[in-house]
Amino acid sequence: MAVPRDIRDRADLDALLRRFYAAAFADPLIGPYFTEIAGTDLDAHLPDIGDFWERALFRGAEYRRDAYAPHAALHAARPLTAAHFGRWVQLWRATVDGRHAGPVAERAKAQGERIAVALLRRLGGPDASTDAPEGVGGSGGFVPLAALALRSVAPAHTMSGKSVGGTDEFRRARPSELS
Repeated sequence: MAVPRDIRDRADLDALLRRFYAAAFADPLIGPYFTEIAGTDLDAHLPDIGDFWERALFRGAEYRRDAYAPHAALHAARPLTAAHFGRWVQLWRATVDGRHAGPVAERAKAQGERIAVALLRRLGGPDASTDAPEGVGGSGGFVPLAALALRSVAPAHTMSGKSVGGTDEFRRARPSELS
């Protein structure tokens, strides 16, 4: 199996974002925010979000929009929790890992997690926690994704154990597996 190459340009970003949003729209936890609450038109959204990520990773595109405002509107309609942002980061990291490997891919994953934490804290106020109560979106809170291996989509060097029924399950990785 060939090792995936790094994110090189806007074409790579566009393909990555299209794959990510397909997963996000279909996700039972965060999908409704895109499909029902925001009514996101992916074809209309991709150029703007592509500009955002191109600016974040390559300093190339002009992105002069307020990235906070749409998230604040969603939060006002239905509160976003640590579980929502944690799931977004899980999907983002899995999508990046499934397509790319290298310094830019690592920067994309780290930047995604930083953005998620910053948005969660800004939406929740100064006392916002990255922990969510049990039963809110799963088993409680923002999962520190550096400690997870998403087995069905992670590169072979982060995978171990058996697949269970071909599902996209995840588990905590042992520290020796993280690099």
